[in-house]
Amino acid sequence: MQLAHDHDFHLLFWITRGQGLVLLDGMRRGVGAHNVMFIPAESLYAIELGRQCLGHVVCIPVGTPMRLPEIPRHLRIREVHAQSELTNLYETALREDQGTRPLRHDALEGHAALISVWLRRQIMEEGHAPAKRNAAQRLSAAFLTQVSQRYRTGAPMAQYAASLDVTPTHLTRAVKAATGKTAAELLTERVLHEARLLLAETGYPARQIAEHLGFGSAAYFTRFIQQHTGLPPSKLRSSA
Repeated sequence: MQLAHDHDFHLLFWITRGQGLVLLDGMRRGVGAHNVMFIPAESLYAIELGRQCLGHVVCIPVGTPMRLPEIPRHLRIREVHAQSELTNLYETALREDQGTRPLRHDALEGHAALISVWLRRQIMEEGHAPAKRNAAQRLSAAFLTQVSQRYRTGAPMAQYAASLDVTPTHLTRAVKAATGKTAAELLTERVLHEARLLLAETGYPARQIAEHLGFGSAAYFTRFIQQHTGLPPSKLRSSA
């Protein structure tokens, strides 16, 4: 599965064929054809789609005037007209994005606004009310929110547990039940994803990246990368 991570922009996935798994809002669940997933900026998620999976995704900058949900949403769209409507909206936006017509940016904003209207209309449907979460799922969601906010600090798991007013053992048990992974594994994934991204896409030295991610030393950062990728930072960067 893709490493757990988050973005500084919103995402809207529309799966039209195939199956997969998604970690979203503190829970791991299956996804299939005609599923919509809205992932707000800074919401930790991971998605694994099968080889036969097809779909679309829209990236929406933070701060746009359009109205969007404030929490992650996963909808299963069963009504054929609604499925066709969203597919047409995506395909129209894609044609605009690939074209060279004047006012292209304004047109894309308009298409994105129509997609957001479609999403909010679906959310208003009675059948798409969020399922009630149990205590473990609520705790898992709260933990993943903290991870997206604090993963660069180097804070140990005990600090995360204390801030959520639970023991590390209870936190680990709850997150494992909700996601299939322990709290420590998901924190490691978020740090590793950021480390790999910085090594691949920037020229910052490993020492500076280690400091940015809260590691006590460059040597500890090197051991972390070696342990989880099988390569030291220098080779991981050159192979990217």
